[in-house]
Amino acid sequence: MTGNTSGNGNGQKEGQVTLHYPMLSRENYAAWAIKMKVFMMAQCVWEAIEPRTANTAIDPKKDMMALAAIYQSIPEDLLLSLSEKKSAKEAWKALKIMFMGADRVKTARIQTLKAEFESLNMKETEGVDEFTAKVNNIVSTMRALGDSIEELYVVKKVLRAVPNKFLQIASTLEQFGDLEKMIVEEVIGRLKAHEERMKGHGESDDRK
Repeated sequence: MTGNTSGNGNGQKEGQVTLHYPMLSRENYAAWAIKMKVFMMAQCVWEAIEPRTANTAIDPKKDMMALAAIYQSIPEDLLLSLSEKKSAKEAWKALKIMFMGADRVKTARIQTLKAEFESLNMKETEGVDEFTAKVNNIVSTMRALGDSIEELYVVKKVLRAVPNKFLQIASTLEQFGDLEKMIVEEVIGRLKAHEERMKGHGESDDRK
């Protein structure tokens, strides 16, 4: 399902863009769900999944559009599992249970992810981007499962997890930065800048 693309011949209409919904896989549910929510909000059909109030009447057309978006975004082997679902909300809930599990399983999964996150450390040979991908994957999955992991906790963990070559910048941020107001992206940006400086010094040393 895409946005309304008629009108000016370039695949876009004023105020609208073509939306290509992401494809769900066995490994990307957390990221897929975040993207799908944003895309359906852009199409003004998200309320079919998450009504504003318990008494909100769902527009049948919006419900069908949301269901069509879900169907377009799942592999064929999942179609039969959703074929009996009568609404987008039912289909969305079924996928969430399928990939995230029931409450008891979900709680156990969160605990496992917390332990995995707490033991996560950046290796000496690992780049900032590679390490960031691991952090983001765990954090986004935990939040998709309903855990309210705080930004401050993630920031402090990232600063504790860096190897010796980043200790100077990590210590500077801990001592002089306002961690309460800092976001993870800012910390990663500082680490990236430090990494680039180290690469520059290494190249200079090699040429001597």
